[in-house]
Amino acid sequence: MGGITGTFKGFGVTFSHMFRKVVTTDYPFKPPTPAPRYHGRHILNRHPDGLEKCIGCELCAWACPADAIYVEGGDNTDEQRFSPGERYASTYQINYARCIFCGLCIEACPTRSLTMSNEYELARDNRQDLIFTKEQLLAPLLPGMEQPPHPMRLGDSEKDYYVGALENPGTSAGAERSPMGPGRYALDETPGVTFPGAEQAAQRAEAAKGSKGDRA
Repeated sequence: MGGITGTFKGFGVTFSHMFRKVVTTDYPFKPPTPAPRYHGRHILNRHPDGLEKCIGCELCAWACPADAIYVEGGDNTDEQRFSPGERYASTYQINYARCIFCGLCIEACPTRSLTMSNEYELARDNRQDLIFTKEQLLAPLLPGMEQPPHPMRLGDSEKDYYVGALENPGTSAGAERSPMGPGRYALDETPGVTFPGAEQAAQRAEAAKGSKGDRA
């Protein structure tokens, strides 16, 4: 008796979907827009003058339950300054073959350096390519920003940077709805660095050209 009931329940699910409107997603030409709080690829944010917000404290690595983050801190000097204060991340890596996108690293970050964007196209043919480096994770330079290393422009100490972060947040403002998704990088900002998502954007562009040619 239970088997018969289960069969009718299964047919009921099938028939209920037969009368619903069919929704077709034109992917990858028109990828769907994720929710604003979607946990996608990480971003290492910058201050408004271009200095990095990451201070190399390694709290994100300690908080990661999957051991997916590797950080090595370095010392800032007056001649070579990458962030306000004494320390910066000389090496920063995230292994997306391990990352479970839980967001605990975001909660642990004391400077809002690390945030998560809406980018979800992270598939790669080689597992080595899933280890994203600091150069790939850093937010691109916006207008008015200067490529580090350079002296502090927003104040004489790191306190001046973080006290005014609410009024002048830099690239961490609106990172949940980041404009830095697939194919939206300014590739000429860092010569020689292939930013994640650029190859997918190029493939989509070529496929779009081919589909237009077939329709013509």
